[in-house]
Amino acid sequence: QVQLVESGGGLVQAGGSLRLSCAASGRTFIPYALGWFRQAPGKEREFVASVSVMWNTNYTDLVKGRFTISRDNAKNMVYLQMNSLKPEDTAVYFCAAVRAVLTATPARRDQYHYWGQGTQVTVAS
Repeated sequence: QVQLVESGGGLVQAGGSLRLSCAASGRTFIPYALGWFRQAPGKEREFVASVSVMWNTNYTDLVKGRFTISRDNAKNMVYLQMNSLKPEDTAVYFCAAVRAVLTATPARRDQYHYWGQGTQVTVAS
């Protein structure tokens, strides 16, 4: 089992930045691909970014060039640096994990086995 806890959400003005963190416990997540998803009110949960065991990354076009996903295996942490935030980035952000092959960067919800509870990000215009 892997437990995930997100932090770092909050209220920010458009154009600002936030850094989300996700702490994993239960076992080392070195063999796991890690992802960030988000869910806005009334919408489906959507893929944001993922990072493979071997540090390959994958992003939705909506955030390319603005968001950066990274991982720190020594600390069992995954991060999402969000820059140039827009009001449409407002959502609850979730981190997720799945044991995966070395270069896999899953982008579908059903590919992930473990989920955090989410952290709210609100971007004011």
